[in-house]
Amino acid sequence: EHCSFPCQALDQDMVSPGATNSSSSSSSSSSSSVSLPSSAGRHVRSYNHLQGDVRWRKLFSFTKYFLKIENGKVSGTKKENCPYSILEITSVEIGVVAVKAINSNYYLAMNKKGKLYGSKEFNNDCKLKERIEENGYNTYASFNWQHNGRQMYV
Repeated sequence: EHCSFPCQALDQDMVSPGATNSSSSSSSSSSSSVSLPSSAGRHVRSYNHLQGDVRWRKLFSFTKYFLKIENGKVSGTKKENCPYSILEITSVEIGVVAVKAINSNYYLAMNKKGKLYGSKEFNNDCKLKERIEENGYNTYASFNWQHNGRQMYV
């Protein structure tokens, strides 16, 4: 079983320093996609405008914990004001994100055994597939690793 998280937007005036999109701090901003004709008669959507998008969020699990990354250790906290739970979520590819704790400068990473850890450097273990579920929660799965052909979730 995996955890899923509603992304909690931080205050509107809190913009991450590397943000390239002026609306990236707003969770209610609208973005458009460009439809391209395909050979099968269906439209293929281009989401290239989302690459490099940077958001500051707290990830709150269904079990009522905030995800935190402190000194390389990934865990949960009930404290809403924990500085290690403020996360920068950056789009690195379409549908793939990197999650970094702002105050510890560690990336959320998952090794090939499914163990979560904090990495000082961005590497392949830090690539997570982000999916927005119908229930309003986001799920994060390893981009590179699977177990018996199944996704491994945060």
